Amino acid sequence: MIRLLREWVQRYFSDPQAAVLALFLVLGAAIMFMMGQILAPVLAAIIIAYILEGFVGSLDRLRIPRIIAVLFVFLTFIVSLLILLFGLLPLLSGQLARLIGDLPAMITYIQSELVRLPEKYPDIISEDQASAILRMLAAEMASIGQQILSFSLASVRSAITFLIYLIIVPLLVFFFLKDKDEILLWLQEFVPEKHALSEQVWHEVDRQMGRYIRGKFLEILIVWSGSYLTFHILGLDFAMLNGFIMGLSVLIPYVGAIAAFLPVMLTSYFQWGSSPDTLYVIVAYWAIQLLDGNLLAMLLLSGVVNLHPVAVIISVVVFGGLWGFWGLFFAIPLATLFQAVLRAWPRAPVQDQKL
Repeated sequence: MIRLLREWVQRYFSDPQAAVLALFLVLGAAIMFMMGQILAPVLAAIIIAYILEGFVGSLDRLRIPRIIAVLFVFLTFIVSLLILLFGLLPLLSGQLARLIGDLPAMITYIQSELVRLPEKYPDIISEDQASAILRMLAAEMASIGQQILSFSLASVRSAITFLIYLIIVPLLVFFFLKDKDEILLWLQEFVPEKHALSEQVWHEVDRQMGRYIRGKFLEILIVWSGSYLTFHILGLDFAMLNGFIMGLSVLIPYVGAIAAFLPVMLTSYFQWGSSPDTLYVIVAYWAIQLLDGNLLAMLLLSGVVNLHPVAVIISVVVFGGLWGFWGLFFAIPLATLFQAVLRAWPRAPVQDQKL
């Protein structure tokens, strides 16, 4: 056993650069686990700056001075943020509050429909099965009610934290963009001289991750706005909220489309019942999902992610369980990082393992 372990270490860690890369990965993971919440505004600023850097780079290639490109992109970001805060966010929060207020009526309506199911379809569902579903629904609703109560009690603290982030994060984004070269040169002072392997992995991940994050961000905005306009034209209640949920659903491959279907289906059924209007909403929902999966995602993310569906699902489950929303957002880039490390990792020839 010891001999096998020694041969494995010699094969995969005999190269000093492999040890350096392993050290970087371990330190990065440790920082995320131990200081993720403390460094949340810094990490958020790095992510936003990373997204905006693509637009700054495009202006750089047009030979526009970097400081002008940074100012233009940053001001555009601030204007977009203000529109989100004072335009879209109040609309979203208002619809969410109205939905929470309508939940008791929705639950009562669903319960009444479930009670009538054994009468309408006695061969499909029995009274005992309908009662079991009602009990499960009541337990779930009680749990959701407790979560809403706890959220409301913590809302004051969350609002204060949000206001602090609203000031700190844009400042950090501006300086990360403006002083990018100086910050990278400073960081290189702490990196060992022989780090070609780490640099190779970083360039591969940077190429894949940058295109993925920017493409996914645009995909969310397009699906969100397109869904909102479609639902608004169809007259669906909570159109903005349902569109927002559909936009976020693109973060979770395969599962997100099914999960986002539930609120759309429930709100449309509660509003219109078993009418053609509900059918129109369902058809529109799946048409948007098909267009996103077969056209929009291919245009924005073509050639970016080359992962097996099993690897995608596992990465979503693992990283989503570890870091929640941000784990879901970065599940695919982190899986790409893992794939790039495996491909670039040096392996000693088998004959070199013999002692």
